[in-house]
Amino acid sequence: MDKRVQFDFEIDFTNGGGIQGQDFRLDIEGDDISDQELATYIVEDMRLLMVGEVRILNKKIIQERHKRVVEKKLE
Repeated sequence: MDKRVQFDFEIDFTNGGGIQGQDFRLDIEGDDISDQELATYIVEDMRLLMVGEVRILNKKIIQERHKRVVEKKLE
């Protein structure tokens, strides 16, 4: 069985406002992922700009089949 991380997050924007997510799930490689790696992934994957503080909350590793299909790049 594959590993995923389930967590909540809060993101503040430097120009005001913010977004949050609850029970967000993400495929991971290995047995763990740091809060900083999660924050970076969210910001980059959602293409967010003017990001201030990112808070990762209620993080837990779960065993669940990966949902995202990984596309292999052709060179």
